[in-house]
Parts: sequence; C-alpha cells; structure tokens
Amino acid sequence: MLDGDRKLWNDWRKRNTDTTPDLSGWSFTGSEIPRGTDLHRANLHRSDFDQGVLRRVDLSFADLSSASLSEVNLVEANLRSANLRGARLSGAILIRTDLRQADLTGCRVYGTSVWDAQLEGSTQSDLIVTHLRQPNITVDNLEVAQFLYLILNNETIRMAIDAITSKVVLILGRFTPAREAVLHAIRNELRQRNYLPVLFDFPKPANRDLTETISTLAHMSRFVIADITDAKSIPQELERIIPDLPSVPVQPLLLSSQHEYGMFEHFRRYPWVLAPFLYENQSALLTAIGERVIGPAEAKARHQNARGAEP
Repeated sequence: MLDGDRKLWNDWRKRNTDTTPDLSGWSFTGSEIPRGTDLHRANLHRSDFDQGVLRRVDLSFADLSSASLSEVNLVEANLRSANLRGARLSGAILIRTDLRQADLTGCRVYGTSVWDAQLEGSTQSDLIVTHLRQPNITVDNLEVAQFLYLILNNETIRMAIDAITSKVVLILGRFTPAREAVLHAIRNELRQRNYLPVLFDFPKPANRDLTETISTLAHMSRFVIADITDAKSIPQELERIIPDLPSVPVQPLLLSSQHEYGMFEHFRRYPWVLAPFLYENQSALLTAIGERVIGPAEAKARHQNARGAEP
C-alpha cells in the first residue's frame, strides 16, 4: 500500500467512526484500499475509484450509484446487494466478484473483464457495451456484454461464428459396438464435404447438464443427424431440440430391419423434421448419404432460414 493511500485511509478513519460511512463524492483515484476494509452499506454515490484496487473489500449493500470504477481491480470483492446503477465499470476486473442481488442497471461496461463472477439475482438491465465516444449499444447480461462487443468490433470473430453456424452438424446416436462404426463413418463423410461434425453419444441416460450441453450444440448447428436405431436416450434429447429450433432441421436415420420407437410419431408434425432415411447397412448408408441425408438436410436448412425460422 502506498504512503499516500495509507494517509488517505487514516484520514477517513478519523472522520468516520459510524457503521454506515458517508463517502459520497470522494475521490480515491488510483488508491489501493486495504483488503478486508469494511464499507458495508457505505454511501459512495458519485465517488471516484478509477484505476484503484478494491480487491476483497466488503462493499455489500453499499450505494455505488453513478460511481466511477473504471479500470478498478474488484477481484473477489463483495458487492452483494450493492447499488451500482449508472456506475462506470469500463475496464474493471470482475474476477470471482460477488454481485449477487446487486443492481447494475445502466452501468457502462466497455472493456469489463468478467470471470467466475457470482451474478445470481442481480439486475443487469441496459448495460452499455460501447465506448463513451461511440453510440450506446445496450445488453441485459454482463457476461454476454463482453462477448457482444467482441463480435461487433472483430471481423475475424464474426467470420468464425458465421463459419461455425453454417458448417457444424450435430450427430446423435448410441455408442454400442454395433452402432459406433456407423456414427464414425457419418462423421468422416461430413468432414470430406467440408462440414464440422460434432459427435455426441449416449452411454447412459442424459442428466440435466448433458441435456443443456446438447441443446447448446444444437443451437450452433446447421442441421442434426440423429440415428434413432436402438433408441434409448435420443428421444429425450430430440424432445429438447426439435420443438424449440425450427431453424435447425433434423434428419433421422434408421436401420431398415428395425422400427421407429413409439414416440417418434410425435415429431412428424414439425416441418423441419425430415422423414427417416432407412438403410440396410453401413455401406448402403455411405453410398446414399450425399443424396438422401446431407442433401435434404441442407435444402431444408436453407428453406427454414429463408423463412426466418418460422415453422
């Protein structure tokens, strides 16, 4: 801690002995506040902490409305239930910061770094992601804000996202010994056609976390190929994917010696679900995969996107 900072805090302690200190409008620019300092419920309205360090400081329930916290180190700081309405957090470091139930409405978050922050119950409306000299662009999620800014200002990232969403194909199936070779063969064929195949198997019934992962992958996909042969967990995953993703066609596959599982009939009412392609064996599937699997799925994807993902 610098001597100037120590003098500043010694002066503050002499003037403020109550449990709810009034520091509104004070300037602590560049100061390092001692770790563990208790500013619980402090009035810090319009205070200036720019380029300072507030690491592990207790700011829970504090009034930081319209405060300036640009480029401030808030690593592991306690801002639970703090009022940060209109605060400037540009370039602030929010790593493992406790922001539960905090009000972040209207904060300027250009360049803010957010990693493992606790945000449960927080209010994140109208966060401004652009620089002061740029037109305001707002978003309602702190973790999305930094990603959105990267997309808006980095052509390489935009191109990468476009490439992913136009090339990823999610492959669903079972990794039993009899089915594994078929799924790998489908993946290899997609690779040769310049797609980015993502293979997902179901060694056991899917839990909620697994279901969320599959749903996320489906949202990123051009289309889904689902081998419903010996279906076990696949019905559960299709139930999660199909009703909510009209922009992502699903092409089912089925070994011709088997029958569709009972509930599959339910999916036929969705126009973006294609008729199952019946195949006799792996060799027959690979021979017809371009014309009977990839071609129809790609055509349906173009059709659904042209309609604006309307059912």
